[in-house]
Amino acid sequence: MPMKQKQHRILLVDDEEGICFTMGRLLQKEGYLVETAISLHEARELIKNFRFDLAFIDITLADESGITLLSEIKESAPSTQVVMFTGRPQVESAAEAVRLGAFDYMSKPVRFETLIAVARHALSSKELDDERERSRANMDAIFRTVTDGIVMIDQDGCLVQYNTMAEQFCGYRNDLLGRVATDINLGCGGGCRAVLQEALDLNASRVLRRTECHSSGKARIVTVTATPVAESDGSVGGAVAVIHDETQLVELEVTARRRGNYHGIIGFSAPMQRVFSMIESLTNIPTTVLINGESGTGKELVAAALHGSGNRSKKPFVKVNCSALSEHLLESELFGHVRGAFTGAIADKIGRFQKADGGTLFLDEIGDISPATQMRLLRVLQESEFERVGDSSTIKVEVRIVAATNQNLAEKVSQGTFRQDLYYRLNVVRLELPPLRERHDDLEPLVAHFIAYFNSKLSKAVSGVSDDVMNLFMAYGWPGNIRELEHAVEHACIICKSNTIAISDLPQDLLAAHQLQFASLNNSPIIKNTPATKLTITEALEASAGNKTRAARLLGISRMTLYRQLA
Repeated sequence: MPMKQKQHRILLVDDEEGICFTMGRLLQKEGYLVETAISLHEARELIKNFRFDLAFIDITLADESGITLLSEIKESAPSTQVVMFTGRPQVESAAEAVRLGAFDYMSKPVRFETLIAVARHALSSKELDDERERSRANMDAIFRTVTDGIVMIDQDGCLVQYNTMAEQFCGYRNDLLGRVATDINLGCGGGCRAVLQEALDLNASRVLRRTECHSSGKARIVTVTATPVAESDGSVGGAVAVIHDETQLVELEVTARRRGNYHGIIGFSAPMQRVFSMIESLTNIPTTVLINGESGTGKELVAAALHGSGNRSKKPFVKVNCSALSEHLLESELFGHVRGAFTGAIADKIGRFQKADGGTLFLDEIGDISPATQMRLLRVLQESEFERVGDSSTIKVEVRIVAATNQNLAEKVSQGTFRQDLYYRLNVVRLELPPLRERHDDLEPLVAHFIAYFNSKLSKAVSGVSDDVMNLFMAYGWPGNIRELEHAVEHACIICKSNTIAISDLPQDLLAAHQLQFASLNNSPIIKNTPATKLTITEALEASAGNKTRAARLLGISRMTLYRQLA
């Protein structure tokens, strides 16, 4: 449910009731809450009962000057914007109003357009001021809860006081009291003591921002703020330095910058940042995770990130492509077999579940497994045990399951081709990967990443792509997602004869698909397999001129799945 937008409240103060009524109605039509007063007394009563965002006040009132009310409002509610207006404008009154904090000064008669424009401008300015004030208040609260190091020197530059945190940060000791601060050696560069002396000598505050501190034996990043201490007679009695440890903040900033490359996944866009946050929240939780996403969106990379960022990272990460194997081969791969279990089983074989014990098993294309395999997989998820093919001995394992599919499993359940109980077991937590067409902010860094990779792999010196190429990339739908982009960049790097990839360097099937997409936008034939427009296999093959790889992309399934459905 969308958050309800705040309704601004406006105060109108004018001793002419007609003006109050007219201006009030105009502002109410714009959606504002309006209160009117024809005297300072009424205005003061309203101010006691309401919090106003904006006040329009006539300077010339019957009982008193509106300047008085301006002063009172700015004292009691400084965030309220005040606009003064008068029928007898004077330079002196305008200057006084501005000096006391008025946002604007208007002359009567006030035009409707001017009134609304000034109101919008004043309220917009107030929102910015409020936001800055909230940020400042938040920062004040943060700094009040953080314990900083404090060091003080006297007028001769000698150390006279320090607190516990300064002792921990810097290594100050009682035997150093009374010594000239700049002569003290604590195993560091002495930057904080030098800036203290500078503040004392110049009688002015000095800041040493984000300097490295090694005095405690541990490298820290600190900001030192030194301020002179004034005596009652105005003389300088010393200086005090506040040493603020910003090590953690700097590390967080570095992490935030690196977050665009999270466990090998490039993603600066908001959708990918949400994916990264979800991965972090699932890091050390053994819950089964179902990764949904179109072909080529990086489901295997996300599974590896789930494994590699948690406490299972030192244990095995085992992968199985369920669509690449027949039912019997898949059972053998998952659970293992004993010698003689079937024709060709000439020796015992350990299955992927057993290999992944203590770690993570990634089941890719989980939507393609047979009903029999679904039943055996359900048992492992429920009881953490299984038997090898041809064996009756039970094997216990502790494995985290991460499954992935580009299919709609809920729809397969409704069609009766996927077990509902297994679906619920797999779908404990679902992680949706956005397609590349929804990640425009990631296109440039992804292209740069692939160019750098293929430059190294192919011994090329490609520096980037032309504007035309990037514009095409931005406009293209990328049915194959990141995998398709990677192949396109690899092809272009191989073909490119200069240091900049041009349109002519791109794969012909991509250019053809782009032209087909462009034509679809103008002629509106069915091209993409969306929930609103389902393609049949025949329609997909016709749209792709018989190209099965492209047809599979249009259908949103793997090429192997398409081959099996055509068989």
